[in-house]
Amino acid sequence: MTTNTSRSASARWLKWLIILIVVLIVAGVVWRLLPGGKGVGRPGGAGHPGGPGRPGMRMMGGGTTLVHGGVATSATVPVYLNALGTVIPNASVTVTSRVDGQLEKVYFTEGQKVAAGQLLAQIDPRPYQATLNQYQGELSENKALLNSAELTLARYRKLYAQDSLARQDLDSQIATVGQYRGAVASDEAQIASAKLDLEYARITAPVSGRVGLRLVDPGNMVESSSSTGLVTITQMQPAAVTFSVPQSNIPVLVKALHNGQSLPATAFDQDNTTALGTGEVKFISNQIDTSTGTVELKAIFPNQDESLYANQFVNLRLQTSVLKDVTVIPRQALQLSNEGYFVFVINKDNTVTRKAVTAGPQVNDDQQAILKGISPGDRVVTEGIDRLANGSKVSVVGETQTKTAPEAK
Repeated sequence: MTTNTSRSASARWLKWLIILIVVLIVAGVVWRLLPGGKGVGRPGGAGHPGGPGRPGMRMMGGGTTLVHGGVATSATVPVYLNALGTVIPNASVTVTSRVDGQLEKVYFTEGQKVAAGQLLAQIDPRPYQATLNQYQGELSENKALLNSAELTLARYRKLYAQDSLARQDLDSQIATVGQYRGAVASDEAQIASAKLDLEYARITAPVSGRVGLRLVDPGNMVESSSSTGLVTITQMQPAAVTFSVPQSNIPVLVKALHNGQSLPATAFDQDNTTALGTGEVKFISNQIDTSTGTVELKAIFPNQDESLYANQFVNLRLQTSVLKDVTVIPRQALQLSNEGYFVFVINKDNTVTRKAVTAGPQVNDDQQAILKGISPGDRVVTEGIDRLANGSKVSVVGETQTKTAPEAK
């Protein structure tokens, strides 16, 4: 009797367990079929321009789906080319001494901004001043000898004219005058060289810019033949950014740059979120790098706030052209499938038609340019696309006008 009772209880528990499993399976299937469920492989899923997993709209009575819509407009859209660039100084000069001597004093502070011609350091000038004084003394002596020789030559000429002097003596005196004139010219050249050495003892900035760290301390001997500099000056106003783009872009770039035009460019930080400055591209390399298939360009930035730093990596956005009167739609209306991009266009009878489109450049975070497929004024579905197909009946909850795209500068 006890055995039969145990078997009956086990059968009842098994029956209820089976019923519970069936109920859970049915509930899961019903939940996935509801409009709000997140189905697999829907147009609004992951990898889709409209954003992953957007909830669908509820189905109204009579098979009508509630959707959100937007209106396509016409705008002028700039076309950009993005590249990774490196900031380089407009000029980078290592300041070295052009004469030998002891470094007497330094007149700059590390990191200081200096102007061209500003005094940076002083080398002991006394040896060069003494040499200059020596040459000036020799010049005075040779000038006196030259003056005496010229007076003698004048007398010899008169005597020779009176036939009171031999021609040999006259020629000898002419040669003596020439000798002293040469000595005077040599002394003047030596004086000019000594003055130049004395000037080189005052080390000045060859360009305007910002100095780096001091490489030689006062008291050290410096030599003109040494490759060790005193300091390096980098000129960052303006600053340059070099970058490379694929060679397929050459026709567009050459058309502008070889005709004396420039292309506007904007430099962004490493995260590509903050604009560091605006400039223009004027220079393109005359050859392609065969190892990478790219061509190098240079952009110039005023860099008045010095936000660009030497050897800094930046993201460069180069405006290559401008599309005029191009169709612009809300970005979330653009969908992607295995067959390419498409949108759902809302017809006048509130049915939808799926249309393949050719996507252009992204205008901003919420707008997309369309090159082909729809026209300005067409209404497109922006939300509630999940359960739509060709001919589906919709009811538009909200319809937003696409903002005008920013004009190209």
